[in-house]
Amino acid sequence: MAAYTYSGHTHKKVKPLIVIETTILLIAGYLSLYLSSLNYPFNLTAPVTSHIINLLIFVAVGQLAILAVGLYELRLRESFSGVVRRLLVALGMTYFFIDAILLNLIPDLKINPAFVPLSAFSSIVILSIFRYFILHNEWFGFSQKDILVIGAGERASIIEKRMRRKSDRRSIRVVGFVPMPADPEILISREPLINLDLDEELETFVLENDIQEIIIASDERRQALPLNTLFNFRLRGIEITDILDFIERETGQVAVNLIYPSWVIYSNGFSTNNHLRDSLDYLLNATLALLIFIVTSPIMLVTMLAIYFEDGRKTGASVFYKQERIGLDGRPFKIIKFRSMGPDAEKGGAQFAQKNDDRTTKVGAFIRKYRIDELPQLFNVLKGEMGFVGPRPERPQFVNEFIKTIPYYNQRHNVKPGLTGWAQLKYPYGANNNDTTEKLKFDLYYIKHRSIMFDLLILLRTAEVVLFGKGR
Repeated sequence: MAAYTYSGHTHKKVKPLIVIETTILLIAGYLSLYLSSLNYPFNLTAPVTSHIINLLIFVAVGQLAILAVGLYELRLRESFSGVVRRLLVALGMTYFFIDAILLNLIPDLKINPAFVPLSAFSSIVILSIFRYFILHNEWFGFSQKDILVIGAGERASIIEKRMRRKSDRRSIRVVGFVPMPADPEILISREPLINLDLDEELETFVLENDIQEIIIASDERRQALPLNTLFNFRLRGIEITDILDFIERETGQVAVNLIYPSWVIYSNGFSTNNHLRDSLDYLLNATLALLIFIVTSPIMLVTMLAIYFEDGRKTGASVFYKQERIGLDGRPFKIIKFRSMGPDAEKGGAQFAQKNDDRTTKVGAFIRKYRIDELPQLFNVLKGEMGFVGPRPERPQFVNEFIKTIPYYNQRHNVKPGLTGWAQLKYPYGANNNDTTEKLKFDLYYIKHRSIMFDLLILLRTAEVVLFGKGR
């Protein structure tokens, strides 16, 4: 077997962090000694060593508290707000221990009454700023976890294909791919391959290299996986993740081409369990639609006049465009938009909209760029046919074709269609079946994870698109 080495041991990452944060606590404590002396002058009869002792006690207790709340644990997966909460707890413990316990036990410390609260506060501020840069600049490996992929065939290759950029791997570091004897073909070409005997060498490699998560991506699993070893890993706290769940978590899409029946059975499928969102759905959407209609009615009036004077008065075509689309549970409805193309745009039959469609009028190109053409769909929202967020409704001709050729396509009709959606933010106009499949991956992710907060995120991102003319 090939030799394997990987420099990723925990102590090498944590030791410099401890040194830096100890220095930060010293600086914060020293500054607090000076600031506290402005209102509470130092006891001139106390020797300088007493102040040094107080400072060192604060640093030592503070470091022990930070260690106690797990902030030096590389396996910790916390957001920045979670890190700040832990810092608040740690420095709160430090303040309580020194002020309420230590000073009562050793009154001869003669500590300045403002020193400990000032030190705790300044430490929280400085450490929070420092930890923010750690998380956002991948310092010390705290923003990433080391992962090992079991498999090097078709399922494993989706990581190499879909997560090529550095930004795609912001939260992970791929140590390597372990080929499986049952893999029909090795499809990993640019990533490190690690040849291991799964029964004899896998456990040693994982523990020596501090692997924090193992991705199961083998093409053939029956009697191929080292189940006892994987069981022991779980007991040790090492995460074991299926490739479909991993791709869903890291890319925000469901890999429909790799789905197998058991994954659907043991997951929550493609239905939502967010009952609060479901019960408030129409009320929230209708209220928002009325507010936006009031605000945008002057824009809508100007748009109607612009379309009419460009070609409406010559051709007699309506400024609105109505078209049959498929909505919730596969029911058809008429979508309303401002007309952005000429009256004979589809004389040759139904066609996909393109990013730079030559059928678009001058006014149409502008209103599509800024999503103004979508505003009449507020009436579809008020009628309950659409929501603000959801998969974009498709035409019946295309739906009938996609259901036959694209796995799980019909599941996107489990929710109401929307004016905007996760797929619209993550993927450009669909011009063929491949594009539709890619967009479906994002639509299914939205359906599985939709919530009021997720909807709000999509609406805010859409507002950015509209305001800065990044329309797709």
